[in-house]
Amino acid sequence: MNQTDKKNRKIILPGGAGLVGQNLIPRLKAKGYTHIVVLDKHRHNLGVLQQMHPDITAEWADLAAPGPWSKHFEGVDTVVMLQAQIGAKERETYVRNTVTSTRYVLEAIKKYQVPYIVHISSSVLESKAEDYYTQTKKEQEDMVLASGVDNVVLRPTLMFGWFDRKHLGWLSRFMQRVPVFPIPGDGKYLRQPLYVGDFCDIIVSCVEQRRIGGVYHITGMEKIDYIDIIRTIRKAVGAKTMIIHIPYWLFAALLRTWAVFDNNPPFTEPQLKALVTPDVFEVIDWPGIFGVKATPFAKAIQETFLDPTYSMIELEF
Repeated sequence: MNQTDKKNRKIILPGGAGLVGQNLIPRLKAKGYTHIVVLDKHRHNLGVLQQMHPDITAEWADLAAPGPWSKHFEGVDTVVMLQAQIGAKERETYVRNTVTSTRYVLEAIKKYQVPYIVHISSSVLESKAEDYYTQTKKEQEDMVLASGVDNVVLRPTLMFGWFDRKHLGWLSRFMQRVPVFPIPGDGKYLRQPLYVGDFCDIIVSCVEQRRIGGVYHITGMEKIDYIDIIRTIRKAVGAKTMIIHIPYWLFAALLRTWAVFDNNPPFTEPQLKALVTPDVFEVIDWPGIFGVKATPFAKAIQETFLDPTYSMIELEF
């Protein structure tokens, strides 16, 4: 595909002001794509995106309700479906921002005959954990697969990278602000973290190759315990915080107390349960399948927290 064709291809990112979207846009632009539209209802994060990329269209939109935002789907070549509720206390919030929004987005896709979807699902669909996030992501994926629109489904594991407002990004900021960092139990909970830069390269590969069909488990290539992730981050950011181990029940009680005073806590009790759930996800040869080189975990952590351009930019929850 030549550069002129890329410039003429319109790509839309529902929910594109979050972690994946913020990392994906500079990679799409680097490949020559310039007709990019982001629809999101997080005003602060949209503002961050607009400041960094004034050359794209970034518009506030509540995708869980009909509105003029649907007109942006006219002439679209590819939808990268990113919108989902990651953390909340009420099930209704997950349903609205994951399931209902998907219903309206699919309506817009069909109305304007958009030919292709890259759907960002989640590895939690293969997890033993059972929570509102897992339930609604499953329903969302089923809706896309049953839509009749050509699509590919990607199921990433826990991601980290630039603009990570939750997960490892939040943990890194927290440990730099407190003298003591609590770990539930022994901290030996196996994780397979995925560098969002690698994942975005996979998305770009799907856009370029027009890969259709299949559900791909995109898992971090390295298995690492949660406690070792924390130690690696602490070393990278130069934090002096002391790591202490506390009983699981006490950690859960502290999260419940936090949730009383915070309507949108960065870490919830269901997420704690998911953390300690012993899951080992399938590792496929995604570097070979998508032509993407996997970044070693230690190097990815360095890029995430020490990059002179992006590491200091924070998104809001």
